[in-house]
Amino acid sequence: MSGPQQIDVGLGLLDHQLVDSEGRRCGNVDDLELEGIQEGEPRVTAILVGPPVWRGRGRLGRLAAFVARGKTVRVLWEEVDKIEGPVTLKKTARELRLGRGDDRARKWVEWIPGS
Repeated sequence: MSGPQQIDVGLGLLDHQLVDSEGRRCGNVDDLELEGIQEGEPRVTAILVGPPVWRGRGRLGRLAAFVARGKTVRVLWEEVDKIEGPVTLKKTARELRLGRGDDRARKWVEWIPGS
């Protein structure tokens, strides 16, 4: 993104859809990595995506993380292109190691008629 931008991260980012540079949906913003909190000027440094991040969301989150498994993917803030509804990224999902759960699920879903 070009230059600093003020947004309400709770409403403007968390749980929003991630879309790669090719328009592919590749997950949601599960959590954010911040720095500068102690100085009173927090900045987002990365978007965190993946089941391990869900553990901080109570019992249901811990259960979902256990069932889904997987690794946390850290997307540097510099890779964000724009925030307009979905969060659009500058690179492809493959380059950022995103959307792997969709790739694994695809073989199970493709056999369903109309999918």
